[in-house]
This record gives sequence, structure tokens and C-alpha cells, in this order.
Amino acid sequence: MGSYEDFYRHSLDQPDAFWAEQARLIDWERPFDQVLDASRPPFARWFVGGRTNLCHNAVDRHLATRANQPAIVFESTEADQRRQYTYAQLHAEVNRVAAMLRELGVGRGDRVIVYMPMVPEALFTLLACTRLGAIHSVVFGGFAAHSLALRIDDARPVLLVTADAGMRAGRVIAYKPLVDEALTLAQHPPAQVLVFNRGLVPGTSLTPGRDVDFATLGAKHEGARVPVEWLESSEPSYILYTSGTTGKPKGVQRDTGGYAVALAASMRHIYTGQPGETMFTASDIGWVVGHSYIVYGPLLNGMTTVLYEGLPTRPDASIWWRLVEEHRVSVMFTSPTAIRVLKKQDASFLKRHDTSRLRHLFLAGEPLDAPTHAWISDALPATQVLDNYWQTETGWPILGPVPGVQARPRKLGSPGVALYGYRVKLLDGLSGAEVTAPNQKGVLVIEPPLPPGCLSTVWGDDERFVSTYFSSFETPVYNTFDWATRDEDGDYFILGRTDDVINVAGHRLGTREIEEAISGHPAIAEVAVVGVKDDLKGQVVMAFAVPRDPTRLQREEGRADLEREVMDTVGRTLGAVARPARVHLVAHLPKTRSGKLLRRSIQAVAEAREPGDLSTIEDPSSLEGIQAAMKARGPRE
Repeated sequence: MGSYEDFYRHSLDQPDAFWAEQARLIDWERPFDQVLDASRPPFARWFVGGRTNLCHNAVDRHLATRANQPAIVFESTEADQRRQYTYAQLHAEVNRVAAMLRELGVGRGDRVIVYMPMVPEALFTLLACTRLGAIHSVVFGGFAAHSLALRIDDARPVLLVTADAGMRAGRVIAYKPLVDEALTLAQHPPAQVLVFNRGLVPGTSLTPGRDVDFATLGAKHEGARVPVEWLESSEPSYILYTSGTTGKPKGVQRDTGGYAVALAASMRHIYTGQPGETMFTASDIGWVVGHSYIVYGPLLNGMTTVLYEGLPTRPDASIWWRLVEEHRVSVMFTSPTAIRVLKKQDASFLKRHDTSRLRHLFLAGEPLDAPTHAWISDALPATQVLDNYWQTETGWPILGPVPGVQARPRKLGSPGVALYGYRVKLLDGLSGAEVTAPNQKGVLVIEPPLPPGCLSTVWGDDERFVSTYFSSFETPVYNTFDWATRDEDGDYFILGRTDDVINVAGHRLGTREIEEAISGHPAIAEVAVVGVKDDLKGQVVMAFAVPRDPTRLQREEGRADLEREVMDTVGRTLGAVARPARVHLVAHLPKTRSGKLLRRSIQAVAEAREPGDLSTIEDPSSLEGIQAAMKARGPRE
């Protein structure tokens, strides 16, 4: 095992040689003529002229050696279902769905909206799209009709694939009525809708002439064989929408060859999954983590991937660890929020199952606070818990550990070092000058060209790609819009979004720093900090904290004591200027279904404004709890 510093320098100093070597991890129907074309910055084209296919690399190429190995293990604690598919069975199912899509008019370059729950048919559909050279765009199942309509109009799909319903926390969420409404709102609705009926909503109706039943069409194509459509490396594989600062969502466009190479390399160098092993990524296919590390990454690497429909606490808080034991999981991936949810449960749930085979637990999606990192590390003594940092736009990590290259000491609160291929810098937020001194705060940026696997543009809008990501500083660099520091060892610490800065009487405070201080209090399970308008100071710090002991919410005396203790903790840790004007104890914090805190919605409620689009919120009643706390306790101590 060599030095990571040498490995990293090689990726930056000799990118052609470095990435040509990584490109050997996948199959090419035609070799590429050029590793990188960066002649039109900030755009980059990787493996120019090479022809490949994501579905071939994820499925077909494994048939010679892994036909009978499980490829997908499906577990639903919502619908009480279990299914398993070997690589041979997966190949058959993907071919069948590809034949179905082909009959419905889907071909190379066409867009297909996938609005599906976490069921194997969703994965079959994604792989069938890439087999045909079509461009899939997954919209998180249960998104509001208006949000779905916006994405339909931007992508202009020829087909929408959906299900009668999904399930969440024991509740059936009917998808078909949302689809029907979205298609009436959309200016460019697809001509046809393919509906997978799970039997969750009896009487789900199909619109004649438009809707097609999945099972009926599938029976017609049993045993079908559909040839792979070989794509030039830069041709799009998928669009994944992410919220924009305007009302129009941004369609992150991913290429084909660069993405396949980046994921295959990440499985080897970062996640260290071995072919034949099992990876369990507890996320959703509606998010980038689901695309990269439920679907494509593990399958490209010849692994078994666990597809889980359910919560980490149902039927009880040991469910994940049961899956780890039963399926001999060696690599797991989830979010810090999910771990904080488990942290509120009885610690005995972590001891009920044998997790000794779990080599690595990776966490990403938001900053991982040191107390949560320490807690889960202690709870899983045989497992190395590793943070990593990336974005929908990059498709794979920017910062992280590299156990497949060189083991490095783990630092609580840090996702790790800059990863190979990324020219990461910190810039002063005002002057744009590079921040080189250790432990000084700057905006995290990446010098172009972006490495393989990152977004190639914004779908249909090259100008928005440049103006959104490369126009913040005089020198064009990709802006992550995150504050960070870097220590003397090169390890980075993410401090929060550049727009999550609280300005109290001229003092600029990062919400992450205050949340870290509050999370250190042993009685607090999780917390969100926002800045709230104040006539005197411009803004004041407001904290909303969930106590580990829910009974503290019912006892007025204990509640007030804990609120004061938390405020004092911040004062001692960060100084009086960072001390919250008020700490509100609440039962739940509002989050998206992927587990991200909705800080902007919390801030809006705290300032008596409308909270905005709540189509992604997991539990709307959590905002009511924020409102009630504000009303009962007031804005200040």
C-alpha cells in the first residue's frame, strides 16, 4: 500500500495517465481516443470517443463469473416482503423491462421520469433505460404534484414510470393520484404512463389510451433479449434534479463513461467493497447516494446490494443490524441524521445482532458532528465509522478517507482529505484570495476541470451551469457553497453552507459551530440552529433542540433548566456572542425524507414567514411544534 499523497499528486499532475488506469476497471466496446477534453472550460469531456454502457458494466459483464451470485436483496419492513435476484435473474428482468420500454417508444436519448418506491422494479427500470441509451430522471416518490410537474416540463419525457403507491412509517402514500394531478399541471406531459401495481391501493384506475399496466406488458415480454446500446462516453446517462435558488429546479446532467469509471474507482479506493461482498446503502433511489451506491456502484463492482424499504426504527431500532447480520454486510452507507435518530433509542438495540463482519460504516449527506461520530463508533467497536463529503452535483465524494490506498488516522468531525482528481482550495469569501494557513475558514472550491463522474452541465442550460457554479469568484472555480477549514495534516472540516451564516451585531457565526457546541451537551439528541431577524442586532441565534429524554418536554422546571444549561454550554464553548437568544426544546425537527434538516423552513417559521415548498418534508407536524414552541416561549430568554 503506497502513500496517498503520491497517489493524489499523480491524479493531479498526470490526469491522463491516472484516469486511463482507472478506466480499465470497466468494459469499453470501443477504446477512447482522448482521456480528457478541457478545451472549453469549465466544461470537461472524459474518455472522448470511447463507447460503453452502464447496464452492460453493472449486469452483463458479470454473468460469466457471477450468474448465480445475489445481485439485489430486497427487504421491505413496510410491506413485509423479501425478494432476491441473482445476476442472471437481474439480467432477465432488465431485458424484459427494456423490451417493455422499447415497445412504448423509448429509445436512445429519450427521457424517462421514474417516480417509484423502493422496489426492485425501480432498479430494473433504471438499468433498462441505460441499456437502451435512454436518460432516466428519478423523482423522489411522494413529491408533490407541482414539483413533479416542474421536472416533467424541464425533462420533457416520452414516458413516466410509477406505482400505485409507496409506504412510509406504516402509511400508504398513493402515487397515482399525484401523477394524474401532475400530468394535468404539466405543459409537456408524456404520452404514456407505465404503472406498477403493488396492490396497496385497491381500485387504482388506469387512464385508457395513456396508462399501461406493468404486469400485463411484462408478461408479453417474458424471456426477451434486448441488445445493449453503446454510447459515446460523454452522452448523458441520467438527470437528477436538485433545488435551485429560483423556482425552477436544476437538472444535474451526468455522463456515461466518466460516471462509470468514477464509481468503479471509488468502490476500490474509498469504500473498499470487494466483488462478491454485500453493500447496504440505507438511502433512497430518489437521491444521488441511491443512484451511486444502491444501484450503480455496488453492481459495477460485482457486489450484492441491499435495497431496503423502511425506517431505521421499524419494527424496532435493531432492524438495520439484523439486515447487516443476515446478509453478511461488509460495507454500509447512511446519513448522520439516521444515526442521530438511532442515538435516541435504547442502546441495547445495537447489541442484538452480530455486526462483526461490518468493516466500514460510511456517513454522508450533511456534516457529521463529533459527538454522533464518537457515539456510533463506540457502539460498533468492530466497525470503522468514516465520514465523507460530496454533493448531488459531484456524484461521488470530494473529501473522504482512502482506506483502499492508505489507512489514515480518523479525526472526529472531519470527512477527511481532498480526494484524487479534485483540485480543492479554500478561498476568502470576500476577496477571493486563497486561504493557505491551517485552521482558517474559507469557501470550499474546486479548480476545473472537474474529475470524471461530476455533472457535465445543467440539463438544457449550459449558461445556468456556468452562472450557478463557476461565477462566484473572479477566477472561475466550482463553488460548493460550503465553508470549511483545513488543518496542518490536510484534513478538512465542513462548517456549513455559506448562506447559513448568522450575523449578530457584525459578528459572523457559522450555524455548524453552534450546533456542534450544543450537540456536546449529554442531554441533547439533535439540534438545528438558525439566525432570526432582530431589530437591534440584525440577527440573533435561535436553537431548536430535541432532548434525549422526551419527558423533559412535559416538565416545565426541567425544561427551563435544560434550556439554560444549553445556552451556558454555548457561551462557555464559543463565547457570549454565540450564546443563543433562546433554546427551544421540541419533540422533532423538520427534515426531508432523505434526513436533511430544513433549516430555511425553521427560520421562516421563527420569523413568522411562510415556510415555502414543503413537498419534501417528512413530518409536517414538526413545523407545528416549532410554531408552538415559539408561541409558548417567546423569541428571547
